[in-house]
Amino acid sequence: MSNAITVGTGPPAIDEVVAVARHGAVVELSPESAAEVARSRAIIEKLADDPIPHYGVSTGFGALATKHIPVEQRAQLQRSLVRSHAAGSGPEVEREVVRALMLLRISTLATGRTGVRPETLETYVGMLNAGITPVVREFGSLGCSGDLAPLSHCALALMGEGEVRDAAGQLMPAGDALAAAGLTPIELREKEGLALINGTDGMLGMLCLAIADLQDLVKAADLTASMSVEGLLGTDDVFAADLQQLRPQRGQALSAENLRKLLQNSEIRESHRDPSACTRVQDAYSLRCSPQVAGGARDTIAHASSVADAELAAAVDNPVVTPDGRVESNGNFHGAPVAYVLDFLAIVAADLASIAERRTDRFLDVSRSNGLPPFLADDPGVDSGHMIAQYTQAAIVSELKRLASPASVDSIPSSAMQEDHVSMGWSAARKLRRCVDGLRRVLAIELLTAARGIQLRAPLRPGPASAAVIAALPAIGMPGPDRHLSPEVELAVDFVASGAAVAAAEAVTGPLN
Repeated sequence: MSNAITVGTGPPAIDEVVAVARHGAVVELSPESAAEVARSRAIIEKLADDPIPHYGVSTGFGALATKHIPVEQRAQLQRSLVRSHAAGSGPEVEREVVRALMLLRISTLATGRTGVRPETLETYVGMLNAGITPVVREFGSLGCSGDLAPLSHCALALMGEGEVRDAAGQLMPAGDALAAAGLTPIELREKEGLALINGTDGMLGMLCLAIADLQDLVKAADLTASMSVEGLLGTDDVFAADLQQLRPQRGQALSAENLRKLLQNSEIRESHRDPSACTRVQDAYSLRCSPQVAGGARDTIAHASSVADAELAAAVDNPVVTPDGRVESNGNFHGAPVAYVLDFLAIVAADLASIAERRTDRFLDVSRSNGLPPFLADDPGVDSGHMIAQYTQAAIVSELKRLASPASVDSIPSSAMQEDHVSMGWSAARKLRRCVDGLRRVLAIELLTAARGIQLRAPLRPGPASAAVIAALPAIGMPGPDRHLSPEVELAVDFVASGAAVAAAEAVTGPLN
């Protein structure tokens, strides 16, 4: 498997999570991992014969942790744990999220800190590589003890129970899918049920995917901002490097550098550079402060990435097998560190969308668009131009502001008050996915509107970067009478989502930050 992602005792990288989750990369286990897993399993099997109760090995779980379980009932204990905890409800979770969750649970199991048997880990890897995706439901996780319900649905499939989708997306019983892949369902032994379901893998997987998406979208936000500045006859003087250095925020400097590159050699910009001919003293905040907002977003994404990297290096389970052979209970399953940054990123997505919507709105208002027709319409009054496209943006931005309210402060007790403070990290991750999608759509509408505004500045020509983006944009036609706009919006969304918009600009500017 030359293109395989190797999972071992060390952490996977964010881009490796994305490769497996989104692009179907296969996984292989390192030899060091196999040895460590076998070593820790031997420790668990010794404890299984110990007359002294050990949590997760010979006791019940959660509020039932004081109950000793005899040897002959322990296999049933593990089965019951998984079956009862696979209690999710609601719509199916996206395939890429489930694959990310599975990879990250495999990564923790591969550290040797959980005490599973080698064959259990190998079968889990086989299930992932075969493209078998357990059906995981939207609701069920409180983010403590980790993502119990989502992980339990995956563990249930490993046992040959429940529903899955095969590599082609066909819904079928898990046992049938495993058999078709040549895999034997696992009969769980001591400790394995807990090890399979006790982790932050769902929320962490969604964090990794969101970071990857947002790293692309902040570049797209700089691109759409630059096109708006150009089309609205704004100034690029405020993006000068020496002005940015007076406030040494790293993300701001990177964003301003992008804007300078994107606005180079624009006839539109040069047409109003002479201060004697241009009476405007300064641009509105949505134009002038673009690098401050997009830069703050970059810095927040960088912080979230550092939290994700630390969590990717974690071995989250309870109890854990320590490197020196102890089996210890702990609280590492609590999702708070991940939940906080998931909520923080939702704020970032909402605010980037908010400033983009304000720039778009300026194009449509004759009192602020500096000479463009009302709503960019061909025949204002007969035609509405981009009036309702901005409504769509406004509706999305309003939704994003509601979604920016943090989930992580909304703890609710469970398990007879044993689990009396939870992270709600799964919920934070689920709403962040909606935020990322909403931001993408808002930026696409800004791009579409700015492109039309630039076209209406003819015969003045835009800068080479804007020209390249407009030429590559499949959704854009020449300005004219109203036409069905929704298909153009969706094409623009795909243009942004695929990375084609930024790629078209980078073909001119070189790599953007």
